[in-house]
Amino acid sequence: MLGVASPMGNKVLASVENSYGDYCIDVFVRADGTFGFEEYRKDPEDCGTWHPLHRYAGQVFNSQGDALAHAKACVAWLKEDGE
Repeated sequence: MLGVASPMGNKVLASVENSYGDYCIDVFVRADGTFGFEEYRKDPEDCGTWHPLHRYAGQVFNSQGDALAHAKACVAWLKEDGE
């Protein structure tokens, strides 16, 4: 998904999956130049389709690094996986 526009029109800059491959976070840049991130889940019964959990996408950051740092502080599996 890197470098492509998401359904919300944001460009994904980084994507990190958990060790089981069933959760990920995407760090993105919006058209206005601000950054954010969202957590996604995929279930086997959904044929591997990623679904946003709608927890974090509304938060606004000034840089990709700030968005990723906040993701690492907020997303439990990201802390546990040591990403």
